[in-house]
Amino acid sequence: MTELLIDIIAGARPNFMKIAPIIKALEARRAEGGRLRYRLVHTGQHYDARMSGDFFSQLGIPEPDVNLESGSGTQAEQTAAIMTRYERLLLDQPSRLCLVVGDVTSTMACAIAAKKLTIPVAHVEAGIRSGDITMPEEINRLVTDSITDWFFTTTTVAGDNLRRSGVEPQRIVFVGNTMIDTLLANLDRLRPPSFWDELGLKPGGYFVVTLHRPSNVDSTASFARLLGAIGAGTHGLPVVFPVHPRTAKTLRELPGVPETIRFVDPQPYLEFNHLVRHAKAVVTDSGGITEETTVLGVPCMTLRNSTERPETVTVGTNELIGTDPDALGPAFARLFAGQWKKGAIPEKWDGRTGERIVAALEELLPV
Repeated sequence: MTELLIDIIAGARPNFMKIAPIIKALEARRAEGGRLRYRLVHTGQHYDARMSGDFFSQLGIPEPDVNLESGSGTQAEQTAAIMTRYERLLLDQPSRLCLVVGDVTSTMACAIAAKKLTIPVAHVEAGIRSGDITMPEEINRLVTDSITDWFFTTTTVAGDNLRRSGVEPQRIVFVGNTMIDTLLANLDRLRPPSFWDELGLKPGGYFVVTLHRPSNVDSTASFARLLGAIGAGTHGLPVVFPVHPRTAKTLRELPGVPETIRFVDPQPYLEFNHLVRHAKAVVTDSGGITEETTVLGVPCMTLRNSTERPETVTVGTNELIGTDPDALGPAFARLFAGQWKKGAIPEKWDGRTGERIVAALEELLPV
């Protein structure tokens, strides 16, 4: 039997949740006699243990076969470091496929390096679009999908986006959402963070906030207004705010913050999703968190004007509030009045996406 080596690329915190089910499915198929083998390549885009290492240990992801150790820097510096180091790896030890996930810098950089060496690219979470070209992630998505060979999509909407851009239908495979595979596989393992009792947290009796996008956190004035609106709208309940490194810079310059907002370090996967699962609601500008709140049935307010995950709004528990702090008051009022939508779970968000991806790869890759 001819063994086929594929590279699985991970570089930043959102990637780790997406690769875990694929690795699990690959290992299960190998035990059954499957021919696919994988090389886990960590680009080093996130190099803080709290943003990277904890996820590997908690999610049962094996130690990377290769760490490119790209480190920090500007967007261009980081992209260049990942591309040159991954290219060197492929020149020394080529693989048959580069599998990238999500929409971070590592996704785009490794896809470009592989494609220039005529190595096929498969993109997990292909086709999602926010329509906001000012987002670095949107640029990463557009560039990656412009050179991808096989597209694994989370929803039919993503597939429609790809077809409209000229992608042939036979190269698009609707598989579902690997992030939800990871969430469902770990529901019984979620655990409260160390500060749970200290902050007096009770199920349904607190809020979770995550903010990191430049439009929300880079201006001290607008950030202070957002936090003020959150403090006013949450009726004195505790607000747990795990602080992204980008957000921490602006926080140090704020003149004052509502007393109910409690800032904590970035949380490992199991602790963070315990917080989300038992929150009264989540206020965020993240995309991935809106998927998890949808499956967990937790109300979610997104402080953005657009989303690349419209199914969390049309089907799930998420609502786009926008970036105007004045819009938060009415949203909180509806929540406390019991008027928030219940939501449902999108198609194929069932915990079997990793298996579907591996089955498709076995058919797509030539012997």
